[in-house]
Amino acid sequence: MSASSALFCTLAFNLVFFVQELLLVIPKALTPGLHPTLFHNNHSWTGTNPLADLLQGTGALADLACGLLFALLLAKAVNRSTSSRLFLFWMTYQGFYLALPQFVIGAFVPANDVGMAMHYLDLSAVAKQTLALFAFLLMIAIGLWLSRQFVRLMGSDVETASGPARMGFVFRSATLPALVAVALLVPFREPRDLIEVVLLPLIVMICGMLWVQPGAWFANPSNRVERAKPSLAVPFICLVMVLALFQLVLRPGIRFY
Repeated sequence: MSASSALFCTLAFNLVFFVQELLLVIPKALTPGLHPTLFHNNHSWTGTNPLADLLQGTGALADLACGLLFALLLAKAVNRSTSSRLFLFWMTYQGFYLALPQFVIGAFVPANDVGMAMHYLDLSAVAKQTLALFAFLLMIAIGLWLSRQFVRLMGSDVETASGPARMGFVFRSATLPALVAVALLVPFREPRDLIEVVLLPLIVMICGMLWVQPGAWFANPSNRVERAKPSLAVPFICLVMVLALFQLVLRPGIRFY
């Protein structure tokens, strides 16, 4: 379970991050004067347009959309396979936690993508701080909800019978795999500076698991008698394909003009 969870976590991060960058590039490609290029771990553009700063916020909105979409699927995933439930959980997680920290950081760091959009919108300091507080509260609420979903969908009655049992189950099956995924993500994000390669995934994992882990104590026990083992082969093969796409196709850059 732990190994599969780490692989699905890594896969979900890569997929959501790619959607984020793609949705940062497409609006720029449709904007006169901007000529964007998509990479496996970033995007860039040449040219100028007053809307460029505003369009830096579209990536975070794409992440949020992913989180909402997969949260809806996760809530109704009780009859899906173990692998499907694990994939939906991590896609929901990555969607929300790739997005929400950007609103918190953007309120205080103007060079952040969301910070640039906030600057374009000429938001006051109070408005920025209010958005940051709301995003922070959402991180807590979503983390607690995800914890309940993980226990309900992934745990067995024995593994989740008590608070300590649930805490141990979530640590082994979600928190520890999320931390392992930070290391697994390195070859997908190279070459880039250390902050983007390691620190960004670490922030994403910590910002969510900080609430998912303790939320296990308050979750209801699962009524599932047993759980089929999730696949190792499926996420591994998908990750090999994604790595090849990132390093062989996207790393040189794809121009959208």
